[in-house]
Amino acid sequence: MDGIHGEEQKITIYITTLILIVVSIIGIHQIKISGSLIEDMPQNTEFFKDIRFFESEFNGIMPLEIMIDTKRKKGVMKLATLKRMDELEELITDIPELSRPISVVSLVKYSKQAYYNGNPKYYQLPTSQENSFILSYAKNSTSNVDMLNNFVDSTGQYARITTFMKDIGTDKMERIQEDLQAEIDKLFPKERYNVIITGKALVFQKGTKYLVKNLAISLTLAIVLIALFMAYLFRSFKMIIVSLIPNLLPLLVTAGIMGYIGVPIKPSTILVFSIAFGISVDDTIHFLAKYRQELQANNWKIKKSVYAALRETGVSMIYTSIVLFFGFSVFTISSFGGTVALGALVSITLLFAMLSNLLLLPSLLLSLERNIANKEVLRKPSINVIALEDDNEDDKLN
Repeated sequence: MDGIHGEEQKITIYITTLILIVVSIIGIHQIKISGSLIEDMPQNTEFFKDIRFFESEFNGIMPLEIMIDTKRKKGVMKLATLKRMDELEELITDIPELSRPISVVSLVKYSKQAYYNGNPKYYQLPTSQENSFILSYAKNSTSNVDMLNNFVDSTGQYARITTFMKDIGTDKMERIQEDLQAEIDKLFPKERYNVIITGKALVFQKGTKYLVKNLAISLTLAIVLIALFMAYLFRSFKMIIVSLIPNLLPLLVTAGIMGYIGVPIKPSTILVFSIAFGISVDDTIHFLAKYRQELQANNWKIKKSVYAALRETGVSMIYTSIVLFFGFSVFTISSFGGTVALGALVSITLLFAMLSNLLLLPSLLLSLERNIANKEVLRKPSINVIALEDDNEDDKLN
C-alpha cells in the first residue's frame, strides 16, 4: 500500500510540475523588455512630481543627440546641409515623444528674422541669394557666438541637433530610434555625411539591451559550469539532468509570474535569476551529496537512501530557505521600486526552489533509481573531502 501511495504522490508531483511549466511558458511570452530611468523612483515624492511636470511641459527629460559629420570643413553652414537638417528637425517635431529640436538651424532662422527687424514670417532658412550675408550676420553677432559654439565645432565640419525624449521605456525608444535612423539614411547620403544618434536616452536603451543579453549569457554559463561540476562529482549524464530540472523550474515560474503581473525585464529585475539560481543549486548539491553517502552506507538501497538524505538535509534546507526568504523580503519595504522588485522576486523564486528540491528532486531520484543508482554510474567521487568511517576501517583491515 505504501508503494501505491508513493507512486500516486510522484504522479501528482509530476503533473503539477508539467502544469507549472506550461503556465509559466505562456506567461514568459507576455514578458516585455523595458527600462525606465524614473519608474523605480518613489512616486509620492516632490522631486518625482517635478520630473513629471518638466516632462509634460517641455515634452521630454532625456537628451537625444544627433551628430552630423559633413566630412569637410565649413560644411555645416552650406545651405544644402542646413536644408537637410531642417527637414530632419521637422520630422523630429512630428514625433510626439520628442521635444522641439535645437540646432544651428534655429540660429540661422533667428538671424534672418532679426535681419528683417524681427518679423516672425521671416523665421526660416535664407534663400540662396540671402545666404552669404545672413550667415555672416549670424556668425558676427555677439549674442549668437555662444549658441553657435554649442552646436557647431570650430572647424565647421560637425554639427549637432539636440532634442529631449519622454521617459517612455526602452521598447518604444528602440522603435523611435529605428524610425529616425531610416529617415536619416534617406536625408543624408552616406557618401557625403556620417550621422550618429547618441545621448543619454539611447545610451540607457543600449545599456538595458546589453544587460538582458548578458543575463542570458551569464545564466547559460552558470548552468554549464554547474553541469560540469555535477558530471565531475557523479560521473552521470542522467544525474546532471536530475540536478538541473529542480533548479530551472523556479526560474521558469518566476519569469511566468513576471509576465502575468506585468513586471518587465529591466536593469532592476535582471539580477533575480542569477541570484536565485546560485542559491537554489546549493540546496541541490547538499541533498545529492548526502544522498550519495547514504547510498554507499545502505548498500545501494535507493528508497532508504532518499528518505535518509531527506531527513538529514530536508530540515536544514527548509530553515535556510525560510531565513533567505525573509532576508530578501526585507527589500520590499524599500521606497526604491527596483529594490522592491528584486526582493519580492528573489523571495518567490527561493520559495519555489525549496519546494522543488524537497518534492521534485527526491521523486526524480526514486523514478530513475535503476538507471542512476548503481556502482557503475555512481563511482567513487573524484574528491573526498571527508573520508568515510567505512573506508578507514577497510584500510586498517588491509
